[in-house]
Amino acid sequence: MKPLGANDGAALSRRRLLAGAAGLPLAGLNLPAQAGSQVEEPLADAVRSALAAAVATDGSPPKPVFESVDHRLGYLRWLGAMSERLKRLAAEAQTRLEFLETVWYESKRAGLEPALVLGLIHLESGFRKYAISSAGARGYMQVMPFWAKLIGDGDPSKLFHMQTNLRFGCVILRHYINVEKGDLFLALGRYNGSRGREEYPNAVFGLRKRWLG
Repeated sequence: MKPLGANDGAALSRRRLLAGAAGLPLAGLNLPAQAGSQVEEPLADAVRSALAAAVATDGSPPKPVFESVDHRLGYLRWLGAMSERLKRLAAEAQTRLEFLETVWYESKRAGLEPALVLGLIHLESGFRKYAISSAGARGYMQVMPFWAKLIGDGDPSKLFHMQTNLRFGCVILRHYINVEKGDLFLALGRYNGSRGREEYPNAVFGLRKRWLG
């Protein structure tokens, strides 16, 4: 999908944020997946190897480790609150919990805020596991297939697997944050393929507020 233009991007962002404020699930708006064209850029061998190691998974369910009982209780409260907010999009409680557990685990693993990742997913795919953009980006975090070849095992169909998609998305976003020297605004724009434009980062920041614990 081409990057959003100044007018249509702003209008779409307003529509999405109004829907969020009204408590409407984005999937119910029947909007297309909103991934931009993440650009396939040359990677140094060391960077490619590091990213490949970062996305590697044995397929086991994530198992968070907590420093204290208080941290674990805080995590359980977060799960409960976020699960309640996701009810409109996923009726089955176990499905919601598995998704949220994985989002939390992969966010923390990549050094990202779970609310930011949920805001990005909200905007990118409307929490649709099998979303595909016109550019071919896939899944919850709308990962472009070239990443599977560049740092994965070459099989883009695995980007529809929940943990794989969330891990790739979080690792890619962390990579872009590092490339942009910590500038989250520019990193989000790069993730969407619209670096330097304000519509996409502002929309993610707006939706992030909805998923703060």
